[in-house]
Amino acid sequence: LESVKEKFREIKRLIIVACGTAYHAGLIGEYMLEEYARIPVETEFGSEFRYRKPILNKNTAVLAISQSGETADTLAAVKEAKEKGIFALGIVNTVGSTIARETDAGVYNHAGPEIGVASTKAFTSQLEVLALWTLLLGRQREMSLVTGQRIAKELLKIPELVQKTLNLKESIEKLAQKYKDFRNFLFIGRKYNYPVALEGALKLKEISYIHAEGYGGGEMKHGPIALIDKNFPTFAIATVDSVYEKMISNIQEIKARGGSIIALTTEGNEEIKKLADEVIYIPKTLEMLTPILSVIPLQLFAYYMGVLRGCDVDKPRNLAKSVTVE
Repeated sequence: LESVKEKFREIKRLIIVACGTAYHAGLIGEYMLEEYARIPVETEFGSEFRYRKPILNKNTAVLAISQSGETADTLAAVKEAKEKGIFALGIVNTVGSTIARETDAGVYNHAGPEIGVASTKAFTSQLEVLALWTLLLGRQREMSLVTGQRIAKELLKIPELVQKTLNLKESIEKLAQKYKDFRNFLFIGRKYNYPVALEGALKLKEISYIHAEGYGGGEMKHGPIALIDKNFPTFAIATVDSVYEKMISNIQEIKARGGSIIALTTEGNEEIKKLADEVIYIPKTLEMLTPILSVIPLQLFAYYMGVLRGCDVDKPRNLAKSVTVE
């Protein structure tokens, strides 16, 4: 990025294009960049962007996120942007991939080969790259040195916190044993954890073939709450953050309607035990970095659910690792 760093100062609007899990990473990146770099950001499916005649100008940049760097719809979105003379960037895991070649600049995840079809470590590394990108663009703009240093220090702690979260695997396997026969799940979160709810639902669909829906907590009263009963468990991502009280309100709504709650929260939060049927604790970190940790128990839950149901979790039916056709 060094060769185009000054070009970043000209960006007045950023459009993130991606598909599947990478799209969920893009949504989290949108929140990071708008909050800390103060750049207007839109996150779109590559498959929608390429057909909807987007309004682009010289101060717009497009950022493509793709594990393989070959995702057909995301690549088409990049080509659409390039044809209009738009500055295009990429975050890809595969060195020398087509998106890496077609974009003006970018970052490799360096997550190593990801063999399983369902993306996990690539998602984590995409979030880390987006956090670093937020630091770069933020410091070019209004972000204070103190804020930048605080984020950088927390990022340095992330590997240790990830390992601590991975150590929850035995308790999550027991949780999967308890819930393996349920056929429907709801995942809810707010702000940074809303895309995590989407990702948790996607992982459960992908590798255990269980119907799951991901929603923003604030949308419950706009339809999803009609589904709640004793046979429709809810995974509530309620880390202690700026929207924690709102999430508690959502949990209370679900409990009042007979729904069971699996709550994912921050270490030290004892009050949630009064409301939730099951509680998973993750380490505390900055709110913007929380998804790096909060997604891990959801990935593990989907994995164990798939294994217990006899599914091939590495090669789920009907799916391909790299979607190179429409």
